[in-house]
Amino acid sequence: MDKPLALKLSPNNLDEVIGQRHLIGKGKILTNLVKNNKLFSMILYGKPGIGKTSIANALVKGLGIRYRFLNATINSKKDIDVVIEEAKMYDGIVLIMDEIHRLNKDKQDVLLPQLESGLITLIGMTTSNPYHSINPAIRSRCQLFELNPLDEDDIIEGLKRAINSPFLPDIVIDDKSIELIAKLSGNDLRYAYNLLEVSYYSSDNKKIDEKRIKSINSKPVFFADKNGDGHYDVLSGLQKSIRGSDVDASLHYAARLVAEGDLDSLFRRLSVIAYEDIGLANPAIGPRLDACINACLRVGLPEGRIPIGTIVTEMALSPKSNTAHIAFDAALHDIENGNVGSIPNHIKTDSTEYKYPHNYKGAFVVQQYLPDKLKNKKYYHPKDIGYEKNIKDIYERLEQIKRNG
Repeated sequence: MDKPLALKLSPNNLDEVIGQRHLIGKGKILTNLVKNNKLFSMILYGKPGIGKTSIANALVKGLGIRYRFLNATINSKKDIDVVIEEAKMYDGIVLIMDEIHRLNKDKQDVLLPQLESGLITLIGMTTSNPYHSINPAIRSRCQLFELNPLDEDDIIEGLKRAINSPFLPDIVIDDKSIELIAKLSGNDLRYAYNLLEVSYYSSDNKKIDEKRIKSINSKPVFFADKNGDGHYDVLSGLQKSIRGSDVDASLHYAARLVAEGDLDSLFRRLSVIAYEDIGLANPAIGPRLDACINACLRVGLPEGRIPIGTIVTEMALSPKSNTAHIAFDAALHDIENGNVGSIPNHIKTDSTEYKYPHNYKGAFVVQQYLPDKLKNKKYYHPKDIGYEKNIKDIYERLEQIKRNG
């Protein structure tokens, strides 16, 4: 069975790895490990197709040491036992383990003593954040190295290396087609290699052009990682962009979620933003967002993108205020820390001393509502922005009346 192009191009040493210049190169950590003929247990983490397996292979090949490759999802405890026995025979071995975050307790219990003794040196690989997803006992025995996303130039470098390799004989491709594959790859080098290879073998004359590539795939690939950090980073980017009034960035991150088809997460986060970041500066934004959500649910995609684009633009450009939820958090903090006090007698249920505000001019009368312990507490501090300007004027007028008795 013929190996995929990505495997054929697997680096034999660190110099052949694409990208990751923060770890590889003169004076860098991984390069120095090979130079000093020393390897420690480590976990390589980052998005798919950015070089985790390539670096693991390059390390063991560069050091010329015995190794075995396992997958934490597929391989069993028995497979790990076999690796341990081999390690005992040869006084040590490197275990490269993909999907390390899926290593269950039984497998961990077998592996941990061998890592502790140094009999096995582990190179784990994962797309998940190891600080959240990997057992602390495993994590504490490993150095953690985050791999950076590749950029378009890195992908083009890898594609040109593939084109000049002996694995695609007589290939004909121009620079525009190379750039198109790079754009469609979503910065995933493995996917770029796959798209190049399929384009090559699906052509009857080994010529690859933009039409051929688009007939195979016309939409870019991106790492959604719905259950991991990547997904929450997109939501964080959306909220911070709207909060920062950057409409273009706001539309970009909203579009990522729409492209992923994850409208639920988009609507939940926009609902939070409407009240956390816009709040009293534009209180109409909440009902307007609800109307947008109802319209999207009614018409579906792709038409739903129209109201989404409208509301995201409006939210990004809306005046912002967080005073209301900050005030409420301050009130909650007092409650949670026992700073409460008794409810004043005149506003209790059976009180006969309560002054009914509607019976007074302006529907307002001065009386104490907070407990004695908190009677001078000020949770709310209004901003002079948007609709809240009106609220601030009312607030300050009422406070003046209170001070004057």
